[in-house]
Amino acid sequence: MVKNFFKNAYAWLIYFFLYAPIAVMIVLSFNASRSRTKWGGFTLDWYKALFDDEAVFNALSNTLWIAVLSAVIATVIAVMASLVIFNMRGKTLKTIVMNITTLPMMNPDIVTGVSLMILFIFFGVSRGFVSLLLAHITFNVPYVVMSILPKLRQMDKNIYEAALDLGAKPQKAFFKIVLPQIMPGVITGMILAFTLSIDDFIISFFTTGAGVSNLSIYIYSMTKRGISPELYALSTIMFFAVLTLLLVVNFRLSITGKKEAK
Repeated sequence: MVKNFFKNAYAWLIYFFLYAPIAVMIVLSFNASRSRTKWGGFTLDWYKALFDDEAVFNALSNTLWIAVLSAVIATVIAVMASLVIFNMRGKTLKTIVMNITTLPMMNPDIVTGVSLMILFIFFGVSRGFVSLLLAHITFNVPYVVMSILPKLRQMDKNIYEAALDLGAKPQKAFFKIVLPQIMPGVITGMILAFTLSIDDFIISFFTTGAGVSNLSIYIYSMTKRGISPELYALSTIMFFAVLTLLLVVNFRLSITGKKEAK
């Protein structure tokens, strides 16, 4: 009983340190006073001021466009890459390719960001919207591949071969047989890529140019001018947006797991 008490206390202590700052930030976003230690009453003025700020909308627009485009393009690339990896014959070659694919996931973000920045400079790619989009596609692809490959391994390859034997063309067999089988992994990977793109700061900071910034870079620039309650409002909106997406992902995984169990 004592052991369970300490285990539960440790867990609640971890949760407290993780979520107490977020809870304080959410409360301060509704505080009428600029003071972080004095409650001045409930207000929505900081949210109103946030939505009246053109710079915020530009950063939000860039963030959403980059997140959507990078998620879609990374998913298309990841589907093709997953099929190639899955159908590889040599075990050694497949292991090497898998290690190369997962390396960006383990690589520190600052190394990836600096490397991409140097690569863009070397090839003369001007840093801006295009370079930011390419960078986000690059670090999103491995995560989507890792979401799709397990679904391919669970699929019965005989179904695809049977469709070919019955006269279906490879393209039609893929869209009618393979794609529906791996669709849960595709959707999960796309949502994950979208979430990672919204959340990224370090790689975005090194690969963007003047005049193009996402929300994370905009928040960083706001902190250098002094913390404004508008920052609390913006961070609160981002927190609930990402939380909603994560709940959707977990819900889909739960539904898929129940279907597979049946």
